[in-house]
Amino acid sequence: MMKRMKKRGLSPVIATMLLVAMTIALALIVFLWFRSFNQEAITKFGGTNIDIVCQQVQFDANYDSSSDTLSIQNSGNVPVYSFSLQIQKSGSQQTIDMTSAVADWPKIGLPVNGVYSGAIDSTDASGASTITVIPVLRGTSSSGIKTHVCSSQYGKQLTV
Repeated sequence: MMKRMKKRGLSPVIATMLLVAMTIALALIVFLWFRSFNQEAITKFGGTNIDIVCQQVQFDANYDSSSDTLSIQNSGNVPVYSFSLQIQKSGSQQTIDMTSAVADWPKIGLPVNGVYSGAIDSTDASGASTITVIPVLRGTSSSGIKTHVCSSQYGKQLTV
């Protein structure tokens, strides 16, 4: 004679708990996804989105590798708070802020028609093939004054 095995499924309580847990997890994923679209808006000049202001930044930059000197002139009509330096070395990339790369960067940044020339820390720049200089602007948001690194498309790539 064959014995019949009793097949049992999940209890209704455990099944309900699993459904609730999956629903909460899915809702959390959707919430975080939507939240990424709603970044805190940073504005400059009384309400202009800072991404639009990045398009208006104009500057000239030169790098002298013999003295590790970076020269920047703000030739536009937008004051630049700082610059982000993307230093490309063989197979690696390092990003540093101008305020940490040089000792004498002005605290107020580079005003309109302002000029800066100074030495970059040689440990940061030694062996670099290119340096991309990207503007960093300062604007206001609902939580106060914030800095914003512009997209690299608004930067200048310098060959070392």
